[in-house]
Amino acid sequence: MDHPAASRPATAREIIQLIVANMREGLEPLHYSTLPPSIYHVYLHSDDLERLRPIARRIADEARQALDEEVQRLNQASLAERFKLARRTEPKISPPEGGWQIELFENTDDGVEPGDIEVRSELALPAKTEYGAGSATKRIATRRMGGAESTQKTIEPAGQSAAAASAAAPGAAAGGSASASPACAIIEYEDNGGRKSYRMTKEQIVVGRGGSGYWTDLKLDTLPDVSREHFRLRRDAASGQFFLKDLSRLGTTINGEKAPSSIEFVDGEKRDRNLEVPVPPEAKIGLAGVVTLEFRAEPRP
Repeated sequence: MDHPAASRPATAREIIQLIVANMREGLEPLHYSTLPPSIYHVYLHSDDLERLRPIARRIADEARQALDEEVQRLNQASLAERFKLARRTEPKISPPEGGWQIELFENTDDGVEPGDIEVRSELALPAKTEYGAGSATKRIATRRMGGAESTQKTIEPAGQSAAAASAAAPGAAAGGSASASPACAIIEYEDNGGRKSYRMTKEQIVVGRGGSGYWTDLKLDTLPDVSREHFRLRRDAASGQFFLKDLSRLGTTINGEKAPSSIEFVDGEKRDRNLEVPVPPEAKIGLAGVVTLEFRAEPRP
């Protein structure tokens, strides 16, 4: 990835602008309404995240306000429409019923520089015959890397892993990585959708059942015993070692041994202790005694 010689830090204003741009790119017109993505995850260089963390809530609040204003602007009738000289061709945008979900995270991908911003959003689509049975998920990744902006979209059919959806659409992002990217690990498992295989092409992924307000790279179709965000799996770029952070309610095991929970409650408030444990190159990862993932690290290039 090429970057200018002198990188400048990302600003809160740029983050909000990129979230709004992502929303515009992710609009999905139906017959009577147009749906926007409701979940937005912003990935930043560690320096930018550390600098902006104290105002993260303010950034999210103003981003929600900017999204509301953009929806209102896009829904306004044109002058020709107001004078009945033209008819509106697209149905109006309906803001998400549960509100806009916005969170900031560290971007652990290789080559990320201060100033780089990536916004990943998710939109649940209604069931369509061409996608197969059930609903589908539309994922949009809007990036500003080295000053250049780009957007990638992919549609993930129900019951299909993000890696399989990426393979079906060459060049599309699956959890933020192109299908041509080399895999650093392979994860095989079986859930209610059958036997599946997931190619981990990022330095960090989230595994769980997912849902409104919960981003997952590897989304499992299984019992509620598995948490919506069950664990995070991270590969250290320098050493190649994998680490697991358990965020679940009913626990995670690695080769039968229970991983310590990274979550604690202090004065009734849920906190992440940022506690990780190493994962062997080959391991069976159990989620609440319900699903077992067969993890295998790939040789480093």
